[in-house]
Amino acid sequence: MKAFVFPGQGSQFSGMGKELYANNPRAKALFEQANDILGFRITDIMFNGTDEELRQTRVTQPAVFLDSVIRFLSAENELKPDMTAGHSLGEFSALVANRCLRFEDGLTLVYKRALAMQKACELQPSTMAAVLSLSDDKVEEICASVTEGVVVAANYNCPGQLVISGSVDAVNRACELLKEAGARRALVLPVGGAFHSPLMAPAGVELDEAISTTEFSTPICPVYQNFTAAPSSDPAVIKQNLSAQLTGPVRWTQSVQRMVADGATEFIECGPGNVLQGLVKKIEGSVAVSSF
Repeated sequence: MKAFVFPGQGSQFSGMGKELYANNPRAKALFEQANDILGFRITDIMFNGTDEELRQTRVTQPAVFLDSVIRFLSAENELKPDMTAGHSLGEFSALVANRCLRFEDGLTLVYKRALAMQKACELQPSTMAAVLSLSDDKVEEICASVTEGVVVAANYNCPGQLVISGSVDAVNRACELLKEAGARRALVLPVGGAFHSPLMAPAGVELDEAISTTEFSTPICPVYQNFTAAPSSDPAVIKQNLSAQLTGPVRWTQSVQRMVADGATEFIECGPGNVLQGLVKKIEGSVAVSSF
């Protein structure tokens, strides 16, 4: 069985989508439709922008979504996913690929999400940190012991690789304790805020409203959602989990394990970069991985 997986924020690079735009008429039309929906020419930034321009949340999230989804839709007739999943932002791409969301609705939600998250980041200094070579249980235990503020496990990327998220003081204190506990690395990341933590709650209010008023259809195959690491095909459940994802953790390790248990033998990453292929191989080395 084939699982199509879609990357999230951090996989962007200058020049993404440029070749697709130049060589595929359907892709070009979709990119131009996206420019109209967003009200600015995001393609100019994607194709020729600086790394700094691409790192702006309002640009990064729709840019990664567009590269992933347009890449998939341009060859949709050739691609038959048995299941889909996406890492954080990538879950929106996965929902377009399995026809739960229309392209234009997915893009609109992603842009609203990006703007809401940016505003939430500005309300309180916050950050994230990557933690290597400690068990998930130990990281969770240490985060729970920190009293300097909010810090939680945010991204379960693969065994021995977890990202924590929260207020600056709390994350810094957690990093100290994690190193003392034997972490090979506990490194603060250059991100704009505490994604997938309770500090994103203000953004959740806006996103909840946008999701609730958007039409979700019954998908052609299950989506394995970040919040539960379980397959979903019910539009109402998908909406609920998509909203909860903003303040809850990305359970990528558990999602891949569940997809393999449910019969996935091939994982195809669709979007910029190859981060997910590496994570999948670290989670389950027996499966085939490739990119599209």
